[in-house]
Amino acid sequence: MARLAQTAGLTDVQQEIVSTVRDFVDKEIIPVATGLEHRDEYPQEIVDGLKELGLFGLMIPEEYGGLGESLLTYALCVEEIARGWMSVSGIINTHFIVAYMLKQHGTQEQKDHFLPRMAAGDIRGAFSMSEPALGSDVSAITSKAVKDGDEYVLNGQKMWLTNGGTSSLVAVLVRSDEGHPEGTAPHKSMTTFLVEKEPGFGEVRPGLTIPGKIDKMGYKGVDTTELVMDGLRIPADRVLGGVTGRGFYQMMDGVEVGRVNVAARGCGVAQRAFELGVQYAQQRHTFGKPIAQHQAIQFKLAEMATKVEAAHAMMVNAARKKDSGERNDLEAGMAKYLASEYCKEVVEDAFRIHGGYGFSKEYEIERLYREAPMLLIGEGTAEIQKMIIGRRLLEEYRFQG
Repeated sequence: MARLAQTAGLTDVQQEIVSTVRDFVDKEIIPVATGLEHRDEYPQEIVDGLKELGLFGLMIPEEYGGLGESLLTYALCVEEIARGWMSVSGIINTHFIVAYMLKQHGTQEQKDHFLPRMAAGDIRGAFSMSEPALGSDVSAITSKAVKDGDEYVLNGQKMWLTNGGTSSLVAVLVRSDEGHPEGTAPHKSMTTFLVEKEPGFGEVRPGLTIPGKIDKMGYKGVDTTELVMDGLRIPADRVLGGVTGRGFYQMMDGVEVGRVNVAARGCGVAQRAFELGVQYAQQRHTFGKPIAQHQAIQFKLAEMATKVEAAHAMMVNAARKKDSGERNDLEAGMAKYLASEYCKEVVEDAFRIHGGYGFSKEYEIERLYREAPMLLIGEGTAEIQKMIIGRRLLEEYRFQG
């Protein structure tokens, strides 16, 4: 086994799960990932294999048919999957966030209704915060829900839904002014709705349209879409937690663990880039010897490996902090920021080691080079992470003058 990115203190069960996922990645994902990515083809066989492994229910409690594992176990599995193909980890991640939000904030009826089928992979989750004009400014959401008897009527346009087409359950954040007087802070007048739909594109239920896949530079295979609501009627019992006005906090809780997931993805992609770089450096000869024997390349490999190790350690720390029941927004923000930045740098160094061949679609590093930038913006940009980190540091180190 590779020396880098090892995790001390794992139980036998955790080690077995991670090892099983790693074997699956080596045998079922890496050999086909680049071909599927170039065709922008949804990896159905891979997803079916992950379903058989129980990955869709990894963190769902055993009482609902899941494995009841920790965030750390989940993050380590995501790291392995992203090492094979980052798009597959995205398919798992959005599902996981919705399941986590249901577990933490759902009513008992909502948990009983959704979680067993989510654990089995029969229901696939997606979540939706962003809109075309707001970016990171969640308080500027304009999509709205209006109460009408025992239902709410939803209108608006959402953006950047991972699993938007293939999902059958979407957690959607909208404004809901009912019960919240004018002047209420924006984040206190938002509600998360659990929207069930048919998988596919077009009108997937009355009042709800998934227009089609957004064509992306990288992160292909997985479907990223818009979501358009035009008179979408949702029963009141599909308000997450049964009470309006809590949606912002519910979403932020989900995004917090999602940031650990993005950090894990960055670690996985960086590991694969290092593997490709160190292998190629020993195979490619210049000036009569492998380029790995040139000091300049050895320095580059040393820097890459150090970044892989540091990012992994911070990701593990953030996951363990959350598993302990403590607040981890500082650690998750740091891990996401560092892992995504280091991932970009390690991938670029591996790309440089490959020279002209790195620019060829025949080489795997070309795909990684297009995938890494998504991690710089997913679950909040570097600038957003720095804001979170800075505010939390000022709370922790408040000057008593």
